[in-house]
Amino acid sequence: MNLDELTLVIGLGALVAGFLGSLTGLGGGVVIVPLLTLGFGVDLRYAIGASLVSVIATSSAAAAAYVRDGYSNLRIGMFLEVATTMGAVVGALLAARMPVSAVAIVFGAVLLWSAYLSLRHPAESARNPKPDRIATWLEMDSSCPTPRGPEPYHVAHVPLGWLIMAAAGALSGLLGIGSGALKVVDTLNGNRMIGVTAAASAGLYLKRGYIDPALAVPVILGVVAGATLGTRALVGARPAALRVVFVIVLIALGCQMMYHGLAGNFDRG
Repeated sequence: MNLDELTLVIGLGALVAGFLGSLTGLGGGVVIVPLLTLGFGVDLRYAIGASLVSVIATSSAAAAAYVRDGYSNLRIGMFLEVATTMGAVVGALLAARMPVSAVAIVFGAVLLWSAYLSLRHPAESARNPKPDRIATWLEMDSSCPTPRGPEPYHVAHVPLGWLIMAAAGALSGLLGIGSGALKVVDTLNGNRMIGVTAAASAGLYLKRGYIDPALAVPVILGVVAGATLGTRALVGARPAALRVVFVIVLIALGCQMMYHGLAGNFDRG
């Protein structure tokens, strides 16, 4: 297989990853990194670097749309972005010091955890919880556009949300994924936070030379195209069936990543 053919195959694989990721809300990074490492033998850190760049590209358009339509709460987003950015820097620094196989084991565990969360039915949250003292102090309470007009809401559990976002940022910087399974504190701000988080850690990967344009470009184009197609297909799709298929893929990839990590195959490669 020559370089042009390899680039085309990687782009098609990224398209499938972006398509599946957009249908489930977990992002294409959870498929891209195993695809590149297990399918094409790409060094894990280069695969993570390419995935981070694709995360930045795919999150930007969606985040802009949410801000334009008035769904994003900028105060919440900016507050939580501090946590995700700090976590991303820590995760990227850890990735440079951890053995590659150890990173693969963590990646596999996260994939299996994401599969478990995808099968769970989320608990019903309070319609309009009591105001949080920190949220009130930071003036985070706002309103969201609805068919009935703007609907006010209160922000709750601010300290817990900050800690969860820090953990999600660390995973993003360490593994090159959007950490969509953890970023459930504020769905409407999630896309912007994912992009900011990825940008923070991508800078460190770029500095160390782990972002290869020849690899990143087909990944970006494929993931963006796949995410666009997935968003359109979601309207007439059966989410339950798609989620089951994606969970099976996550379990298979997670087991493979953990097996190769425990066997030390990535360090030998």
